[in-house]
Amino acid sequence: MRVLSILLFLTCVCFYSVKAQVSPETASIKGIVIDSASNKPQDYITAALKKDNATVKTALSKSDGSFQIDKVAPGNYTLVIVAMGFSPKNIPVNVKEAKSYDLGRIKVAGTTNNLAEVSVTAARPIIKQDIDRITYDIQADPESKVNTVLDMMRKIPLLSVDAEDKIQLKGSGSYKILINNKPSSLVARNPSDVFRSMPAANIEKIEVITTPPAKYDSEGLAGIINIITKKNIDAGYNGNLNLRHSFPAGGPGGSGRITVKQGKFGLSAFGMYNVFENPGTVSRSERTTTANALLGLPGTFLNQIGTSSNDGNSGYMSAELSYEIDTLNLLSGDLSFNRYSFDNMSDLTSSLLQASNPYQSYRSNSFSNNLGDGYDFSINYQRGFKNNKNQLLTISYRSSNYGGDAESAYNIFDRFNYDPQAFPNYSQFNEEQQKEQTIQADYVHPVGKKLNIEGGVKAILRDNNSEFEYQGQNANGDYVVDPSRTNNYNNNQNVYGIYNTYQYNLADWGFKAGVRVELTTIDADFISQSSNLNEEFFNVIPSVSVNRKFKNMSSLNFGYTQRIERPGIWQLNPFVQRQPNFESSGNPDLEPVLNNSFELNYSKFKKGSINIGLNYSFANNTIQQVSSYLPETEITRSTFVNTGKDRKLGTNFNVNYPILPTLNFSVGGNMNYVWLEGFVNGQTVSNDGLTGYTYGNLNYRHKSGWRLGSNFSYSSAWITLQGSSRSRFSSGFSLGKDIIKDKLTFSGSISNPFTKFMAWENTTEGPNFSQRSYSEMYFRRVNVSLNWNFGKLKESIKKNRRGISNDDVKAGGGSGAN
Repeated sequence: MRVLSILLFLTCVCFYSVKAQVSPETASIKGIVIDSASNKPQDYITAALKKDNATVKTALSKSDGSFQIDKVAPGNYTLVIVAMGFSPKNIPVNVKEAKSYDLGRIKVAGTTNNLAEVSVTAARPIIKQDIDRITYDIQADPESKVNTVLDMMRKIPLLSVDAEDKIQLKGSGSYKILINNKPSSLVARNPSDVFRSMPAANIEKIEVITTPPAKYDSEGLAGIINIITKKNIDAGYNGNLNLRHSFPAGGPGGSGRITVKQGKFGLSAFGMYNVFENPGTVSRSERTTTANALLGLPGTFLNQIGTSSNDGNSGYMSAELSYEIDTLNLLSGDLSFNRYSFDNMSDLTSSLLQASNPYQSYRSNSFSNNLGDGYDFSINYQRGFKNNKNQLLTISYRSSNYGGDAESAYNIFDRFNYDPQAFPNYSQFNEEQQKEQTIQADYVHPVGKKLNIEGGVKAILRDNNSEFEYQGQNANGDYVVDPSRTNNYNNNQNVYGIYNTYQYNLADWGFKAGVRVELTTIDADFISQSSNLNEEFFNVIPSVSVNRKFKNMSSLNFGYTQRIERPGIWQLNPFVQRQPNFESSGNPDLEPVLNNSFELNYSKFKKGSINIGLNYSFANNTIQQVSSYLPETEITRSTFVNTGKDRKLGTNFNVNYPILPTLNFSVGGNMNYVWLEGFVNGQTVSNDGLTGYTYGNLNYRHKSGWRLGSNFSYSSAWITLQGSSRSRFSSGFSLGKDIIKDKLTFSGSISNPFTKFMAWENTTEGPNFSQRSYSEMYFRRVNVSLNWNFGKLKESIKKNRRGISNDDVKAGGGSGAN
């Protein structure tokens, strides 16, 4: 109640300060927007008044094309007329006295060349639909100064973030995340943790690529999420500092960015560091098993209850360097480092009943530590041509390395009928290393103004290895290595690809089609067990996108593509994560999965934006995580297998509408019906059901610099091959204030003020068992942030327009089952 009282007080202060403002004598600016081709007035066209390259006021034209901007103070301005489908128009306006300035009929011309990207610095729509993707302009959303990147993802069409902060694309966890069109070891394993700590103020836009063209690697069944960072690489220098703190879960964090341009050299650097702590929360698990007449074992009931807490830190640094050799030749490169440390402590009380009688019990405590670091390095050469600025040749090289060490120790005590020799105290170690080198060449060749041809070749060389060890405590209290549970594993995977795409644009039609041919070679080796696996896969991957434009800035998009899901090292690694009564591991025999995807999307951009889509996908031999119960050891074991079929029929929608110039409302979500089928322990298992996600946001922004926001989201239960989870609801409120306009901003927010803990529940069923796991996590969270921008920039740095983007391995943190 204290937090809500503070929020209510700040809201009252906000509206009081707005009401108390008094405007001096001011002028007004008006005009009528006319289409130069049809000579007809245009409604819902944005008129943005700018001063010193900053937007001061905006207005929308009415049905007769007229607009008016009031309360304009004396000064020199630029009026920018901008809308999708029209070329932006700049009109200088010198306001000398308090009167009405009539600019008369302002003619705007439609855009004719869709191949070149137009940069608009005035007011712009938050959501943009392209031929094969949806783009969400983070900087056009006022909540970007308040929220983290993970918070903003909850608002983006086709994306969903559940209450456990797992990211999904079209209801699926099988996707690839790129940063600036490139893969990054920063998000290789736990993207939610990274984006939860990354301020949205440092992000320019997020692209959801639903029908990836042939130039992208064929991985990611649902598509690609491309994070474009904010660089502002111009002459001079500028920068940004951000300080944040979250409680009771979370902790302090900070980030900084600086950009420098001097002559032909340009440098952009970014770094962040976060400390987090999650206090102890409760977890429970129950498992009921049936009697086994063959082994003469009765049915059992396992009940476990415990608490766990965790803490850690993470850091990231990156730098991009650009050198303009001359007007046609450009050399650029980037280097990044990341590191994380994560500790978990837990205690557990376990009891096992047989035929309703006590059979076993024990207590345990455990500690685990995960430490990882990685780097990415790339260099790019771009060659332009005098005859056409869109004709490009790019040659790129990239090297990355990621290493992680995991250590855990389990101490079991207060045993009842729990044999210390069969189930001793133990410790586990796993050292994992992933190395990757990529070389790529791309060529873009425009033919006239309507046809664009792209082609390229690529080679990815991967070397993944894992060394794991199990030590059990003997009768003397010493820890001794168990060779049967210790192993070294190498997995070498090379991917060779070639692609060709064609894009053809007419006045109202756009066509994009291509094909990608890939050869994958896999050499897996169990060094300790002297076993080896060699396989080759050859795939021809087509992609087709069609765009039809209609009146009133609306369009219809159709897309078809095939995608490949290659297992990641964490799914292949045979290292067994052991806990009493439960085990999990990867499967080194996993094979890639081929998925077919169809999409139909309708978009309309005028005063607001509407996006509605339908999609259908199917795949065979899919990778699923399955669990089986072994009655002779009382252990439930989980691993990944290629099994069965996966079909999905879904719809998605997003509506973004400015109720008032200062008040914006958005709502969206997705709904999918999922059919899953597979084999578990030789038996056919199937599951189906409806899954969905919906969200809503209401944002108010006043000219005084105050910003208020509220949001909600609802996630239905997940559907997996052997069970489901429970539904979740979340809500939040935010408050922000520009202390110094465009320089210093204070922001605060509260997530889930009405719910302290979120209960996460998952059920799993097999032929001879049924289990339920329940855990709590801190759901109520208060965030405060201070953001400072400094410096001044003048002219743009050139950057490579093509680069390496390895998107062919499944992203971490997702679940391919739904």
